[in-house]
Amino acid sequence: MRPRRHKRQMSEINVVPYIDVMLVLLVIFMVTAPLLMEGVSVELPQASAKAVSEKSTEPFVVHVDKNEQYFINDDPDPIETLQEIRVKADIVMRNSPETEFLVRADKSVRYDA
Repeated sequence: MRPRRHKRQMSEINVVPYIDVMLVLLVIFMVTAPLLMEGVSVELPQASAKAVSEKSTEPFVVHVDKNEQYFINDDPDPIETLQEIRVKADIVMRNSPETEFLVRADKSVRYDA
């Protein structure tokens, strides 16, 4: 008689069924996601206002960095005094009064009311 071999138990987990379940869930989510994105159906009123025209002039931007140096638009050279900024702003206002003026300051710059 031949000795019987004992079958060794598997110590690894079979992950194939888990992958099957995950693929099914992925397909379900892919099908239902676009349905949820549509949201509520709303009938909007017709607007009677005219469309906003795009401005042809670029805004006048004063940049203030963390060292409290002033720059105008994309000019890399700092402005020495606030009076220079005012003179340049007056020139821009005389040439094109519809120009927007913006101030972009670093968050560490102090400001007073």
